[in-house]
Amino acid sequence: MSISPQEFLKKYGFDKEDEREHSLRENALDHAKKLRRPHAGTPHDWEEWERYKKEHPGQVEDD
Repeated sequence: MSISPQEFLKKYGFDKEDEREHSLRENALDHAKKLRRPHAGTPHDWEEWERYKKEHPGQVEDD
């Protein structure tokens, strides 16, 4: 008889519900919510970034 990973974690006390999920989906959502300056791109990408930064100053993180 096999048990699921979730059942195993619960059985041995590793099922902490207050901890943040560390999945690719969760990481992607966190990344999408924080706008940062691009590391590479075309001149058009940089112009668009500068324009967006001026229009939405509170929504971007400068590195």
